Amino acid sequence: MTTHAWPQSARLDAPRVLDRIFDITGVRLVLEGPCPGGEIGAAYVSWPDGRRSVLTSARTQCGPLADRARQAGVPTARHELTARVDGVRVIVQQRLPGVPPVTLDTALVRQMLQVNDRLAGVLAGEPAPQPAPLHLTADGPGFCLHEPLRQYSDRSARLLERVRATGAASGSQMIGDDLVHMDFHAGNVLVDDGRLTGVVDWDGAVRGDRHLDLVTLRFYLGGMAPALTGPVDERLALIPARRRRAYWAHMSLRQVDWSIRHHDAATVEKWLTVAEEGMADR
Repeated sequence: MTTHAWPQSARLDAPRVLDRIFDITGVRLVLEGPCPGGEIGAAYVSWPDGRRSVLTSARTQCGPLADRARQAGVPTARHELTARVDGVRVIVQQRLPGVPPVTLDTALVRQMLQVNDRLAGVLAGEPAPQPAPLHLTADGPGFCLHEPLRQYSDRSARLLERVRATGAASGSQMIGDDLVHMDFHAGNVLVDDGRLTGVVDWDGAVRGDRHLDLVTLRFYLGGMAPALTGPVDERLALIPARRRRAYWAHMSLRQVDWSIRHHDAATVEKWLTVAEEGMADR
């Protein structure tokens, strides 16, 4: 399954990390095996008392924002242990029930829309940081890179021109008081018997406009399950076209750049097609 992953330097080397956690904290965690899905790697581990958790890594101190989402009614995992291992932040977090969905359906999409609703205004009243950049006119920090699109093919170069033009015309920042997951797609939720039981991977979460998460979901569905896009399109039709264009341009740049650098040619072509169809509609 393709995911819109935020970049990491390498996949998690769970055995080495667990040894280092023991050296640092004196806590001996036992490796149970890899978690399904994802591109950076995560692993199931158990504590000496038998409690079961998940080991993963993060670029940011995302625990407080995941806590805010949980307070708003979104099922998220509590962070139980954090450590720096060879310059990388690693996290042992609560293991939520459920697994990533094997198939997608309208019921899951509607549950994800409900999650998005709960994140509206979650950060209102707090000191506002700088607006979150969309990287439409300049490279992002290790993702949303422009040069791969410029060099890959004439098709990707034309997409980049449209992305940059959208940034110049519609702006390249996101503002708002919502909590934005920033990687909101079916690969980052857990389900149990059809019920959404968890939203994971809050590493990129920021303050901004929750509708960007809906654009992320819509982009993903366009490539993986186009028959399910209707409910998301209905929501996105309610926001100004200028914002939709900017958010779609961001996702187009982000996913095509990532695919060029990490996936095969067929995957690149698939996401180019999704990107182009969306740019034409918006």
